[in-house]
Amino acid sequence: MKKISISMSILVLASLVLTACAPKATGGGTTGSLTDLGGKTITVAVENAYPPFNYIDEATGKGTGWDYDVFTEICRRLNCVPEFKQAAWDGIFPAMAAGEYDVLADGVTAYPYRYWAVDFSVPYSLVSQQLLVRANETRTLDQFVSDTSAKIGSQIGTTNYLAAQEFFPGKDIQAYSDFGAAILALLSGDIDGVVLDDTAAAGFMQQNPGKLMTIGAVKTGDALAFVFPPNSDLEFSVNTALRAMHTDGTLKQLNQKWGLSEPPEEPAQ
Repeated sequence: MKKISISMSILVLASLVLTACAPKATGGGTTGSLTDLGGKTITVAVENAYPPFNYIDEATGKGTGWDYDVFTEICRRLNCVPEFKQAAWDGIFPAMAAGEYDVLADGVTAYPYRYWAVDFSVPYSLVSQQLLVRANETRTLDQFVSDTSAKIGSQIGTTNYLAAQEFFPGKDIQAYSDFGAAILALLSGDIDGVVLDDTAAAGFMQQNPGKLMTIGAVKTGDALAFVFPPNSDLEFSVNTALRAMHTDGTLKQLNQKWGLSEPPEEPAQ
């Protein structure tokens, strides 16, 4: 979700440094190379408004998505219980810095400046930022840049919003509290395009068949990761589980199920 392009090597190096500095999680000991958290409940913050990462299934009224599947699998391996808590994006980083949640999912970009406030897991997917428009749109991406009447929106406080400001200089980017509101504004004709991740764009297109399409990348190569409070004991354990899921192909399978890109390869030792 929430991103700005950075060098993949710098990102992974930073995540490895943070992981090396974090202590192991406490609990019932270790199972092989994985920490046993002893049945501990882990609070996982999600918006429940960002498909395919997390959203409410209209048929069941329950939360679902990639975040739910992946953290359920992580806790299966670590012997913990995920408790998904709905949280607004606005103010989530101060909340994470204060330790109000154990981990933030929600398709967050590991943006370097955010390392001052919170810690990140190893990356689990790469994304590009796309311009999402109505399916009957005829303008190209370049024409959107030059068209002074074109109205662009994104979610406030995200790196998508920053990318929109950079890619569309001189435009007053419309700010929305969440991407669901931005999509509704797009469908109603209040705005002409929304800048968001390609994965999320595909999720909203699936929820609105035949009504939306993407017309080009605004930024590419951003890495997504889980977010932890500073010096979290949980970070080491989650990274270990993610690496195990990467090695045995489980992460790849779940990424394919929900339409995420292949997990990024870790650099050779």
